[in-house]
Amino acid sequence: MTPRRIGHWFVYLAVRIAVCVVQALRIETCQSLSRGVSFLAQDVLRIRADIVDQNLRYAFPGWSARQRRQTARKMWEHLILLFCEMAHVPRKLHDTNWREHIHFSGDSRRQFVRLLLDPRPVTIVSGHFGNFEIGNYVLGMLGFPSFAIARPLDNPYLERFVKRFRRATGQQILPTHGSAQQIASILKDGHTLAMLGDQHAGWKGCFVDFFDRPASCHKAIAVFPLTSNGPLAVCYVKRGDRPMQFELGVAGVADPRVGGDHLAGIQELTQWYNHQLERLIRDAPDQYWWLHRRWKGHPRRTRHGPRQPASDKPTRRPRAA
Repeated sequence: MTPRRIGHWFVYLAVRIAVCVVQALRIETCQSLSRGVSFLAQDVLRIRADIVDQNLRYAFPGWSARQRRQTARKMWEHLILLFCEMAHVPRKLHDTNWREHIHFSGDSRRQFVRLLLDPRPVTIVSGHFGNFEIGNYVLGMLGFPSFAIARPLDNPYLERFVKRFRRATGQQILPTHGSAQQIASILKDGHTLAMLGDQHAGWKGCFVDFFDRPASCHKAIAVFPLTSNGPLAVCYVKRGDRPMQFELGVAGVADPRVGGDHLAGIQELTQWYNHQLERLIRDAPDQYWWLHRRWKGHPRRTRHGPRQPASDKPTRRPRAA
């Protein structure tokens, strides 16, 4: 066994021990511990504090430094509690008691059923908002399994562990590379494809406004519904007032059969779903992952100098968290 693999094994062991400890605690106790650990992560260790603060300045330029610090601390509490919830979900969330934990906002229950029973392929887009892992888990549990595009983890032991959780209710995981034929077959057969829409796509991506700043997005997210004539739905899973209480909702649906200016092309559809994600994040900014660099790079320049949006030619598929 190589030193690298030994290191992966010890990291996996530490994660499994942490999961066992969390599962032995009441979820309310986990919430209390999350508050303490969030103070440690944000104010003492200052993990990625500069990136978080910069992202919050970009998104909310009118906020004071105190508001940004408070939101950053709440974000850490949310992330730690998210991990605790994922450890508890396999034991506490079942097809007999899901109504005690899952609530649909407004008319979202009917929208979900209408979308998932549609014979056309459905593309579900979410972001690093709320407890996004719960969404596909619950849909699979209710009899609507989906296919998700996910980047394999570098640690093979953790990759198997995470994949086992994601597949527990029927969700299938596709790698980010080498799955083009599988995706084409999935869309042809009318299945549901789920992915995260707030991953940086590099300078070749489709640049749109996200919190009034240019952000690069993967073009494939818009290509799938535009080429398959199936709907694209922006969905979310937001935590309620208590842990293990989630609100599932549909923020918006872009349907080629209905039409609209936002379906004119890749640029327009990408801008549309980013506006939907932005609206959700503004409603609960502490439940968004401000840790990752959402704004980096710029649209490529033409020979004459001014920046132009990248072309509408599809590029690689989006990465998942």
